[in-house]
Amino acid sequence: MKKEIIAIIVSGLLLFAVGFTVIVIWGSSYTLCINTGDTACNADEYTVTIDQKKSIIDVSEKYVQSGSLFLKIHSVAAGKAYIDIIGPNEYVYTDTVYVHSFGVITINEFFGKSSATSVIPILVSVYTVIILICVIIRYRRGMRRSLYQYSNVRNLGWILFIAVALAFQIPYIFTENSIADSVNSVLNSAAGIAYVAFPIAFIVSVLVAVSNIRLMKKEGRNWKNMLGLILGLLVCIGTIFPPVLSEFLQRTTIVDVHYERGFALYAEMAATNIILVIVSYLECVLCASVILSVKAAKKNPAFDKDYILILGCQIKNDGTLTPLLKGRADRAMEFAKMQKEKTGKSIVFVPCGGKGDDEIIPEANAIKQYLVNSGIPDSEIITEDRSKNTYENFENAINLIREKNEILNPKIAFSTTNYHVFRSGVIADGLGVYAEGTGSKTRSYFWINAFIREFIAALYTERKKHARVIAVLVLLMLMMVFLVWISNVL
Repeated sequence: MKKEIIAIIVSGLLLFAVGFTVIVIWGSSYTLCINTGDTACNADEYTVTIDQKKSIIDVSEKYVQSGSLFLKIHSVAAGKAYIDIIGPNEYVYTDTVYVHSFGVITINEFFGKSSATSVIPILVSVYTVIILICVIIRYRRGMRRSLYQYSNVRNLGWILFIAVALAFQIPYIFTENSIADSVNSVLNSAAGIAYVAFPIAFIVSVLVAVSNIRLMKKEGRNWKNMLGLILGLLVCIGTIFPPVLSEFLQRTTIVDVHYERGFALYAEMAATNIILVIVSYLECVLCASVILSVKAAKKNPAFDKDYILILGCQIKNDGTLTPLLKGRADRAMEFAKMQKEKTGKSIVFVPCGGKGDDEIIPEANAIKQYLVNSGIPDSEIITEDRSKNTYENFENAINLIREKNEILNPKIAFSTTNYHVFRSGVIADGLGVYAEGTGSKTRSYFWINAFIREFIAALYTERKKHARVIAVLVLLMLMMVFLVWISNVL
């Protein structure tokens, strides 16, 4: 982790030094091209007047080519000058030239076009690639350690966010922009993800609404069963609100956002980009949660396990298994059978789950009875019947396995419902236990809300790190808007 951070900092400083050097060397002169549209005139027919209090710039060369007048300008001292050009047929052209402290010339705006502005999007894209590579390295290292980590969600979310922002940034390399435009391109690339994802988010929100209606009909009306719908609406509102606000402010006289030197214009620009970049980032983290949840659900454990935990859940009033819990037990027996056939190695079953207030027997006992009825010998079952949640399922089961003390480093699998595999693996990893999960199938309408829960859990578990990332993104947005403001007001 420290190596990647050092690499990002050092490469950033080096690229800044390279960019600064190139801009200072190349930016001390500028060839101003004015499209006059008159191919018959020559350079002597154009009168060039420079309005400057002191010697700020000089014109070293003037020529006409293909209907355009070219003026080669050199910087002399820091300051601001005005160029007025009068040509035949009453042609008039006026522009503002800024000379910065290091002799760099910009045209029309304080951070306007320069001879070296093309290097900015190139260096930004190179730096973005370096950051992307460093995050990929961190992600791969985390995945090698264990699939079941919320840090993997965070890193994959960063990868998606940076990669899409880079894709937006690359086209600007091939266009000639001012420094302010280059800053705007970064703003647009960071916030544009939300606009691109909006059609998908809208369609998904509709599907989520349908799924949540089915879920509430089957499982009852409560806020947990509405998580998908709530999040979908928030994403859509977060994407639609900024352009709607911008359009409203453009049409109203309540706040004047038309004055380039006014505060309101840049406050609206900052608010719009901050909202969109936060929505974009959260969408990428959500996508990462879905990807890793599906990956965990589809991954099969290696056939070398000594124990398999069957994670408990609600049982029926008569003490028998619900379809959900039966699926977990069946999946555990299926895995044990496949391991026996492929390697000849038997596995010990560890049904988990205590007795809830509305249950007549512990969940583990109900699972054990089902296993015995299915032909599993009692000697191959260890019952953990005191736990109240998934965390205690693992903690108590691991303690039971350690008490057996038959194997020095037992290899453990666990069976749960497919949408629950990733979170269960994260809990096991948090206890310092390496366990691979296998998932049983469930009805499709569970999946969407399950993804949303994983997303919320990923955000909450690493809330400080996500908050720091969002704070950095907000700070960058404010800095870029500040640069645009400076460019327009000076």
